[in-house]
Amino acid sequence: MSKFFATPVRDASTAIADYFVPANAPFSCVVKKGESVRIVDLEGQQAVDTLFYCADDFSERYSSQDTLRVQGSAYVSTGTKLISTEGNLMLTVTADTCGRHDTSAGACSCEANTVRFGHQVKYLHACRENFVIEVMKHGMSKRDVVPNINFFMNVPVEPSGELAIVDGISGPGDYVELKAEMDVLLVISNCPQINNPCNGFNPTPIQVLVFAGEEG
Repeated sequence: MSKFFATPVRDASTAIADYFVPANAPFSCVVKKGESVRIVDLEGQQAVDTLFYCADDFSERYSSQDTLRVQGSAYVSTGTKLISTEGNLMLTVTADTCGRHDTSAGACSCEANTVRFGHQVKYLHACRENFVIEVMKHGMSKRDVVPNINFFMNVPVEPSGELAIVDGISGPGDYVELKAEMDVLLVISNCPQINNPCNGFNPTPIQVLVFAGEEG
């Protein structure tokens, strides 16, 4: 397993919250400023579609465009600063054992699946629907689902400039860890896609750990 650590590895047993997210499922929780959240790909090659909202004002949320512009990089990895629609720093990626994560390809939807794979897949579950289900629990709607990060999803940029979705590079137990720079609402769709290789054609569960902030 490749190592891209930027901070000492913390024992999972020290987490203040430990969540198991089944395959195909949505999930959300609040991560307080100073706390860190670790997303673990338990079995490998599992795309984890993720959004962040300012916990005090959901109208401020993750901006993929501003994040890429500030970084000058096509991918998310250790050291990446996640920027909000208001230009504020939301989270910083502090550790990453995978190497890179996509924030350009967006989330799968029933409509996109139909266009890409045929009308026979129209009624298969998709990430956009997961996001809508989860944000509604917090008083939001479909209009509040914006372009997201795809943790552990391998989306190379072809010489033509087109994006390709290929086999994931994450292995069992790989994780990405982020420090919250403000109180954030974390919203996840544990991707149910079975028509392309982003999940190895076999969606699997993930783990979400939250660690307390450092004192002092």
